Amino acid sequence: MAVTAIRSNKLRAALTLLGIGVGVFSIIGVMTAMGVLQNAIQSGLSDLGANTFQIQKFPAMSFDHDHFKYHNRKNITYEQGELFQSKMPLAKNIGLETHFGIKQIVYGKLKTNPNVGLVGETEEGFPTNNWTIKDGRAFTSQEVTNGAYVCVLMQQIVDKLFPTGSPIGEEVRVDGVRYRVVGTIEPKGSALGGGQDNQLIIPITTGMQQYGKLRSINIMVQTTDPQAQEAAIEMSRSLLRTIRKVAPGADDDFEIFSNDSLIKQFNDLTFIVKMGAVGIACIALLAAGVGIMNIMLVSVTERTKEIGIRKALGATKTNVLTQFLSESVIFSQIGGVIGIISGSLLGNVLALIMSAPPIMPWNTTVAILQTPFLDFTALEMNIVSILFCSLIGIVFGVYPAWKAANLDPIESLRYE
Repeated sequence: MAVTAIRSNKLRAALTLLGIGVGVFSIIGVMTAMGVLQNAIQSGLSDLGANTFQIQKFPAMSFDHDHFKYHNRKNITYEQGELFQSKMPLAKNIGLETHFGIKQIVYGKLKTNPNVGLVGETEEGFPTNNWTIKDGRAFTSQEVTNGAYVCVLMQQIVDKLFPTGSPIGEEVRVDGVRYRVVGTIEPKGSALGGGQDNQLIIPITTGMQQYGKLRSINIMVQTTDPQAQEAAIEMSRSLLRTIRKVAPGADDDFEIFSNDSLIKQFNDLTFIVKMGAVGIACIALLAAGVGIMNIMLVSVTERTKEIGIRKALGATKTNVLTQFLSESVIFSQIGGVIGIISGSLLGNVLALIMSAPPIMPWNTTVAILQTPFLDFTALEMNIVSILFCSLIGIVFGVYPAWKAANLDPIESLRYE
């Protein structure tokens, strides 16, 4: 009966459903988009291997407007990195890396686009970056020490320059310098709209010979197990402060981060956005609730004679109250479902753009609302949205239903 009543007044019902749908859409859309971003960041952080944290001059993620305090820091030098390697006991692997900019790679007459990252690594940079050799091998410690002109290619470069053959043993040119290919890396896919498979890796010492040593390096530390990571982070902080001669009581002049710390920082930074979405949704749902009350009051007035006939045939106040409350709740739930579907679809457009895993309404594994007070998965958020819509329908439908239930049957039958 509730669905029939809604279908008999299509325009009025559509406007009411739109109000509820917008409220739910605003929160589900934003939360889904945030969940997609979180998935993309987690995928991007697979750059770091298991039980790995990184030390670098600049923070990995910052909305701090005081950029000068980071630029004014002294570089982490290669010599400091080597000293750190020799004195750090709680580590399985310690890799040193730096970036030499964006380059174009040339092989014969073939060229890549000028968007390939040139990365300098030590031999232990491969496990700490979670890189797996596909063909050939990684370069050796002796090649790093000697500054050998060897390189390891990622998959996008292989596809571009060697579409039909193996690159192992071939030579590619970067800025006119020849590097012998000794290996390739298993593809990892893209993250945050960028390619993780579009880099060329050379020994860090070779890169510094070509492009100079006046650059800061990153130190990547891989521990033997997750339980040792916190202790290793604290020891690394103390050791690097000593190496860099940071005064007691002064702030660190470097940043330490891991996969977990970046995810936590991202959640903290997006907390205000999420709470803003919740606030907007509540206002929209409140306005939609008022719209439902108005629609139901009009409906009661238009159907006064119907109510009188039902009462004359034996309908009780409870029957009439239940009928109109049901209509109000159905209004709200249909609007909620529309909001969930449209919000999920819009949020997942971001997943397509960023090549990140999508978040479906039934996905119970991805938390899309993580705050100090609340932690909901996608499925739980959608269930809460439907229940809240039902509550809106009950709260704002009570008065019209009560008014309908208390109509005098005789007066109702005479109503024109």
